Amino acid sequence: MPEQRARTHHRNRVANTFSDEIGAMLEGELSDPRIAPSYVTDVVLAPGGKSARIFVAVHGDENEEASTLEALTAARGYIRSQLRERMGVRHVPELTFAIDRSERVTGRMDELLDRIRKRDQKRHSQPPETAPAKS
Repeated sequence: MPEQRARTHHRNRVANTFSDEIGAMLEGELSDPRIAPSYVTDVVLAPGGKSARIFVAVHGDENEEASTLEALTAARGYIRSQLRERMGVRHVPELTFAIDRSERVTGRMDELLDRIRKRDQKRHSQPPETAPAKS
């Protein structure tokens, strides 16, 4: 049975609010030094609303990503309590944090595609080699 449109709309609104509020917390409210400069890229709320996965993009290397993920996991209870207080809701879903590496992968794909384009341009700009004349 298809899910009702209103329920989907509500879940999307809640996910957007989570994204905004957690993003604000990442910008300065969480004082853990392990948290590198980062931002929320996506929030996926489970259909029942009991859990949410928050994707975070971190500016830095893999060590900073790992420390940021560890710090966010440690601060999960605080973040949930702040969301409950700010949104004025009774239940806040269980939060799971994940590192979003899509920008890094996209950048690498763009780099590889640029290399292919340059190689193709180089091939097409070279004059064709002429076969040696038969004597």
